[in-house]
Amino acid sequence: MTLEDTKIGKPINAAWVSKYKSKVISAEDAAKVIKSGDNLIVQPGCAAPLELIRKMVDRKDELEDVNIYHILVVGDLPYTKPGMEKHFKHKAFFIGGNARKAVNDGRAQFIPIFLSEVTLLFKKGILEADVALIHVSPPDEHGFCSYGIDVGNIKTPAEKAKVVIAQVNPKMPRGLGNSFIHINKIDYIVEHEENLMELPQVDPNASAETLKVFDDIGRHVAGLIEDGSTLQMGIGAIPDSVLKYMHDKNDLGIHTEMFSDGIINLVLEGVVNGEKKTLHQGKIIAGFVLGTQKSYDFIDNNPIFEFHPQEYVNDPFIISRNDKMVAINSAIEVDLTGQVCSDSIGTKFYSGIGGQVDFVRGAAHSEGGKPIIALPSVTKDGKITRIVPTLKPGAGVVTSRGDVHYVVTEFGVANLHGKTIQERAQALIEISHPDFRDELTTFAKETYHI
Repeated sequence: MTLEDTKIGKPINAAWVSKYKSKVISAEDAAKVIKSGDNLIVQPGCAAPLELIRKMVDRKDELEDVNIYHILVVGDLPYTKPGMEKHFKHKAFFIGGNARKAVNDGRAQFIPIFLSEVTLLFKKGILEADVALIHVSPPDEHGFCSYGIDVGNIKTPAEKAKVVIAQVNPKMPRGLGNSFIHINKIDYIVEHEENLMELPQVDPNASAETLKVFDDIGRHVAGLIEDGSTLQMGIGAIPDSVLKYMHDKNDLGIHTEMFSDGIINLVLEGVVNGEKKTLHQGKIIAGFVLGTQKSYDFIDNNPIFEFHPQEYVNDPFIISRNDKMVAINSAIEVDLTGQVCSDSIGTKFYSGIGGQVDFVRGAAHSEGGKPIIALPSVTKDGKITRIVPTLKPGAGVVTSRGDVHYVVTEFGVANLHGKTIQERAQALIEISHPDFRDELTTFAKETYHI
């Protein structure tokens, strides 16, 4: 890669070129900047700077007590493996599947926090970053690199870090919005080209029965979405199933912490155009992308997309300025009073708070907004109900019963907002799996006097 490999192919302003060249070092030398006891903030998701991480881990025998902060990273996490805990301590704001065992075994740690507040920890000085490891596009003709597919979780912390080390990769797309860092703000540059991590949408091992459940959930959720709504949805089978039923909708908008490949066809079809949005009209607002090369190619220099730091995207007061804001989130279990657990299975931590509460509250305060919690009625094997009498001992209440409005399963929709405990219990029993309705009804009669 050379400096001529700018993303937009225009002549380079030579004023900053010498500075750029003076900052280029090898990945091995960049890793030597990290010292024992340092606090690192790492660009997460599919945007993780893999070459910098690999070279840092290669130096493990020279390092002790390096704290590594980030939300989930897609792919391998070598610093969470057994035997690494003396050298590295991962402190997760959201737990991915690759860190789950490490957290529950004590090799890594979990910080429960709203996604809207993660970056504020660094902005307010509650956490300090000695080093930021970032992954960016080549600079444009003005010397600005784009954070690409993950702006939301890294831009603010990187601006507060004492040292910024950038992996500059021509395969990183040029995401637009509040998404840039000038080479003057980067201390060390490692030029390294490699494919970005990908997170495909479809689970290849899902059974036909499971897919039917998600399809039914998607159809019920889609029935709640009006023309002109602005949507927040994540990644996975439920959002994908909802999007399948959006093709006959009109003038939808997107304001979401993240998105995946599923929205692309809706944009191409004109279903998602943002024309009725009451905030950032005509723009898709997001913090990051978890998808495949299809998404990365589509966002590259595409002006319909605006990426912003997560403290903006996930601010409930900002979210609420979108009329008809629809927030679609999932859960592990919901009890008969409406309490939602989505970060743990009992005392075992599973994921994190993420942006669920941010968007539930933002949608609740939106004019015509609808916060939705969607989940299958039972576990994959059909043996355990996910509409439960009470949450498991130790389970975390992510979304309180006071915040919940709509709960959706494959059996229908329960609107809990403004309802009594008795009315809530009855509505949730009606959308629970038929195999468990008698058990739930008996509990509700004995406990809540339905």
